[in-house]
Amino acid sequence: MRFCAYLVVTMVKRSKGYRSKTRGKLHKRTRERGLSPTSRMIQDLKLGGEVTIILDPSVVKGQPHSRYHGKTGVIVEQRGRAYVVELRDGGSIKRVISRPEHLRMVRQ
Repeated sequence: MRFCAYLVVTMVKRSKGYRSKTRGKLHKRTRERGLSPTSRMIQDLKLGGEVTIILDPSVVKGQPHSRYHGKTGVIVEQRGRAYVVELRDGGSIKRVISRPEHLRMVRQ
């Protein structure tokens, strides 16, 4: 039996963190880099209003899971600074808690 240095490799368990596989989703374009405007943080969203979840990568607090990026739902309630958004995910209805930095009102 021969010993080859390149064959003896100890494998490390792959990290599956909260922001894994989001290289494209959580990426800002060149001129959008840095913090977002403060008006987005203090925007007043109405209950029953329709919103789209758009993740802001510069703000980690109050960020919903990346699978909900681009989904549209209805605001059901407010919890502190955050809002509860009800949306359809496949065949079921989910309730997502998100801060207003990650929500955009849908224009009618």
